[in-house]
Parts: sequence; structure tokens; C-alpha cells
Amino acid sequence: MPGDPRVLRTVIVDDEAPARGLLREYLGADGGIEVVAECANGFEAVKTIAEVKPDLVFLDVQMPKLDGFEVLELLDAGPSVVFVTAFDAYALRAFEVNAVDYLLKPFARERLAEALARVRERRAAAQPASGSAASAATPAPAVPAAVALSAAARAPGQFMERMVLRDGARVHVLAVEKIDYLEAQDDYVAVHSEGKAWLKPQPLGEIAEALDPERFVRIHRSYVLRLDRLARLEPYAKDSRVAVLHSGKELPVSRAGYARLRELMGET
Repeated sequence: MPGDPRVLRTVIVDDEAPARGLLREYLGADGGIEVVAECANGFEAVKTIAEVKPDLVFLDVQMPKLDGFEVLELLDAGPSVVFVTAFDAYALRAFEVNAVDYLLKPFARERLAEALARVRERRAAAQPASGSAASAATPAPAVPAAVALSAAARAPGQFMERMVLRDGARVHVLAVEKIDYLEAQDDYVAVHSEGKAWLKPQPLGEIAEALDPERFVRIHRSYVLRLDRLARLEPYAKDSRVAVLHSGKELPVSRAGYARLRELMGET
């Protein structure tokens, strides 16, 4: 039997048990909240949120294995997310990319109430108009905001060091140094590494901008190559070339991509 639609089914994610306990206690005073699960790490959070499909997630930022930004990047559209952390370095950046709210530890009950009010306002604004066949709020997808948050959280001049990838219910954390090349596939990017490939729902251009330009080069509108995987360049047709990787894989190289390669390799 479905529950009261006015009650927000909530998941708490924090690697510190006392922090989870305090937040659970505070939320218990709000009759419109039902805590349906608690998670102590990012991997557990991704699995649990996919299973219980909550309305609201309180998500710690600083966690081992997967941080809060990486968890959010792996979530499907649906839950509203409020970040929670003891560090205020991310706060302004989070708001700049339209986070629902951001709680800095330690926070008072009154501040939590403000966050809950903001969540309810946001969800009400997404509610279909009266008379619509749909009856539940439909929050904006989480992934685009997560991508922007993850980029905003990095200091200027700092590049992506690892990538989080989903393979069904499994989560992989891949060091960028293990990436061979990236391939655009419609609305996804295929991440190729050591003969394996994973699909990531993100534009190729966004990922390319987050990678170290000294190590990764966009050789074609559909391909980004890790430079040290390149064995040689070969002519393919008039004014076109292919990049031959050490693995033997061949990738097309556009004119612009060839110019970028020559620049990185110090050729004129």
C-alpha cells in the first residue's frame, strides 16, 4: 500500500555514525520525513538509493572510496539532494551550480528546517499542473548537476584523477591513468581501458575539459586519446590519418586533432 505522498522518504549518507544519529534525531521531529535507510559509504549509498528510490537524500561530501559528488554523479534522476559536510570550501561552488541546499556541520535544527522547506518548495515547483495525469513531483535529473558540482569542486588547475562508472548494479572507480581512449556514442561516452569499455552518460566535451591536456588530446570530434597510448600515426586517405595505439587499435584523426597532436609532441 503506498505511503502518504506528503511524506518524504529519506536516505542519510554519512561515514560517521554519530553524524547519522544526530541527523536522524533532528529529522524525527518533522512529521513529514520517513528515514528509510542509512548508508556509511558511497558504494552502499549508490546501491541503496537505486533500490529504495527515496524522495530525499542527505549526502555527506567527504567520504572514503566515493565522495558525495561522485555518488551524485552515479544516481539516476529522482531524489532531491542536500549536501552535508564539515568543510565550507565547497558551499559557494555548490550553490553556483544550483544545489538544492548545503548544510555545514555542526548545524542547528532551525537550519535543517530551512533546508527541508527549500526541498519542499523545489519539489512543489516540479509538481505537474492540476489536472495532469501524473500525480507525483518530478525533480530535475541529478546527473547534469553532479557533473557541474564535481568540476566546481576541483581547484583551478586541478584535473580529474579518477572516474566513477556504473556497470549495472556494480560501481567501478577507474584511475584516469588507466584510460586508453574515450569514444562518443550518442548521449554517452564509452570509456576504454585495458580491453574493457564502460558507458558514462556525459558529453565527451565535458569529460575532455576535466582531463589534463598534457596527457589527453581530442583527436577527433568523437575520440579523446591518452597521449602515451599512441604508437604511431599513419596516413589513411588524402589529408586524413589514423592513430595506431600500442594495442593495435586504430582511431580516426581529424585535421584539428592532428594539429593538436603535433603541438603536444613538439612538432611544427
